Parts: sequence; structure tokens; C-alpha cells
Amino acid sequence: MRRLFLVSGISALLALGLTGCPEAATNVNTRNANTAVVLNNNANTMTNVDRGAMGDEKEFMTTAAQGGMAEVKLGEMASTKAQNAEVKAFAQKMVTDHGKANAELKDLAKKKNFTLPTDVSEDQKETYDELAKLSGAEFDKEYVKTMVDDHEKDVDAFQEQADDGDDADTKAFAAKTLPTLKSHLEMIKKIDDKVN
Repeated sequence: MRRLFLVSGISALLALGLTGCPEAATNVNTRNANTAVVLNNNANTMTNVDRGAMGDEKEFMTTAAQGGMAEVKLGEMASTKAQNAEVKAFAQKMVTDHGKANAELKDLAKKKNFTLPTDVSEDQKETYDELAKLSGAEFDKEYVKTMVDDHEKDVDAFQEQADDGDDADTKAFAAKTLPTLKSHLEMIKKIDDKVN
């Protein structure tokens, strides 16, 4: 009888303890809900990282394509408008080298099922229009200045992609093209010293 009373008493205390302490149950539920939110946020973060990597690759290809098209268009104009023989020769090199790189980039984009832009950016159009208004030595100076600025940016962008890109094919394209861009930059800086 004593044993039965003891077991009944413990059962009653346990029942009171569980129902009499709703904060404990709420805290457990809150903790579980918070854990679920944290896990969900972590899953979203991972998805954003994956999207970011793909976005960086596409952004690089888009910028490289527009930059390459701009180099060709400006090179075609400069090969006829430039007064300085070195500027003309450099402009022709831009048409040849960037035309080749553009074709390789198109192949890469096709492999990645990515559609490249078919025209230059608005800023590049403005630069083209401004240069088209100039002639003679003034044209040469502005074209050379534009080429120095553009190639400094190109070298930085291609170096970053070659070093830190997530996609092996895009990294390989950047690494392969980088030495040509660096040689362009060296050439145009030497020309810049002469015309400016």
C-alpha cells in the first residue's frame, strides 16, 4: 500500500510539473523553431553563394564580350582616322586580337548555354561617338588614352577571373587571354608616352 501511494504521488508530481510549467514546453518549441529558421537561413545562404558564383561568371563573360566588341569597333575607326603610324598599327592589332578573343568567348558562352550581348554598352557607345568627332593628333591622343584606361581595367578583370573564378573553362579563357591583354597594355603605354 505504501509503495502504491509513493508511485501515485510521483506520477501526480510529474503530471503537475509538466502541465504546471508551460514555459519549459514553450522554450523547447521556440528553440526548435529558431533552429529551423537558422537551418533555413543557412540553406538560403548556400543557394545565394551558388547563384553568386554563376552570376560572376556570366557578368565576366558579358563585360568581356562588350569590351572586346568595343575594342574592335574603336580599332576599325582608329585604323582609318589615326594620324600616327604606331597608333594605326596598334588599332589594327586590336581588330585582329580582340576579334579572335571574341570568337573564342562566343564558343565558351555557347558551351555554357549563355547568350552574350550583341552590342557594346551605352558608355562604350558614348566613347565611340566622342572619338568619332575628333581628328588628327587630337584623335590619336584621345584614342590612346581610352586604350590605356580600357586595357588597365581589362587586365585587372581577366587577372581576377584567372585567379579566383569558380568555373574552370572561364578561368582557362581568362588565363589564356591575359598575356595578350598585358602586351597590349605595354604597347599602348609606350605609344602614350610618344603622343601625349
